[in-house]
Amino acid sequence: MNDNELSSRLESLETRLMHQEASIEELTRTLLRQEQLISSQMAAIDRLQAMIRSLSATHDAPSGEEPPPPHY
Repeated sequence: MNDNELSSRLESLETRLMHQEASIEELTRTLLRQEQLISSQMAAIDRLQAMIRSLSATHDAPSGEEPPPPHY
């Protein structure tokens, strides 16, 4: 193998490595955004579940404590 071929192969490998590093960085950024989104969605779900529990707790009062209908 002469110096020209070796230099060409090395340059090709360096180019591939550069593209792979850029791809890994982009994937990492995408993964971080998705993790933030999932975390935000999980917090929203937790808040909604708490709201549902509090609403169902107020509607689960015994029937003897309910006020009479308005027409009485």
